[in-house]
Amino acid sequence: MPIEDAARWNNRYLNKARYASFAEPRPFLVEQIDRLPNSSLVLDVAMGLGGNAGLLLERGLRVVGIDISQIAVQQAKKRHPGLDAVLADLTHFSLPGNTFDVILNFYFLERDLWPRYREWLRPGGLLVFETLTRKMLNTKDNIDPKFLLETSELQQAFSDWEILVYREGWSESHRGHPRAVASMLARVRK
Repeated sequence: MPIEDAARWNNRYLNKARYASFAEPRPFLVEQIDRLPNSSLVLDVAMGLGGNAGLLLERGLRVVGIDISQIAVQQAKKRHPGLDAVLADLTHFSLPGNTFDVILNFYFLERDLWPRYREWLRPGGLLVFETLTRKMLNTKDNIDPKFLLETSELQQAFSDWEILVYREGWSESHRGHPRAVASMLARVRK
């Protein structure tokens, strides 16, 4: 587990006032919630404070949330006792194949995991994905470009999936700041 990443995220989550919005579900997930199966096992990748997991738990879904931050895992588990919260670095973590009905990936960009998502999902499983694009550099130039998607990169990377929803553009964040994002709901082809 990269100690620097864990320490950086632990420090962020200790700043409760600034990162309180991370405990709320993402608007794109709320928009897509009715497309998700009613009874399913969900993997929440880089779950943060568990806002997305909490929404799904309320709807009766089972959720495994994984995060590199011990603070995030502790706070998410405290807020959502039914959550299976795991402290791990996903780049060095193994999960069984054909296990999950849904995978959530919000504001976490690790391209090496993309092929593993297909392995971890059951046939017909759904991927709900949203993260920043390179257009963010127009307003915030201190972001490392390796954590930003190129134009249409997400759509192209999953072009052999059934893409149910795809959009790129500017949207407002939880705190009202504009964000350049790519959002996608895609199904693994059976």
